[in-house]
Amino acid sequence: MKGYIRKYVVTLMVMLLASCMLTGCGDTSLEDGLELLESGDYEASVDKFKEAAEKDKNAGEAYRGIGIAKWELGQYEAARNAFVSALENDAEKTAAIYNFLGNCEMQLGNAKAALNYYNLGTACEDCSEEMLQEMRFNEIAAYEQCGEWENAKAKLADYVTDYPEDARAAKEAEFFETQ
Repeated sequence: MKGYIRKYVVTLMVMLLASCMLTGCGDTSLEDGLELLESGDYEASVDKFKEAAEKDKNAGEAYRGIGIAKWELGQYEAARNAFVSALENDAEKTAAIYNFLGNCEMQLGNAKAALNYYNLGTACEDCSEEMLQEMRFNEIAAYEQCGEWENAKAKLADYVTDYPEDARAAKEAEFFETQ
């Protein structure tokens, strides 16, 4: 997940810098937040993103940054709330944000809500093959957490067919065969 987050932050930085160049915004709190996020200073990045959101400068993207920082800090409820605020403030509805939301819900023990977010994420146009694979695997875990073993087993069988090289899935399939 760490590599994916870094890739996501870099992409977010490029989009925000392009946006600021086009709109001529002089406030740098959003860019500062992104730099702090990328350097691993999550608490400081949250402060900068909050500053940007309060100024209503790309508030959706500021809340998305808060969500990522809070995720990295293990503050899953705060991360979920920030991602929801991002969507409410016109952040782009991407597979990545729905995957984060699903993962937050899983950490909070809300597997049914997680399934909803994973479904929304896999339907996004920007869903890469890598992201699709991750969300499909997460979906299996969500079904398991719900106690829906037959759904989990069926999803796992489809997953293993599509991704036979995934050692985690092979191990999971082996576990299901012994049950």
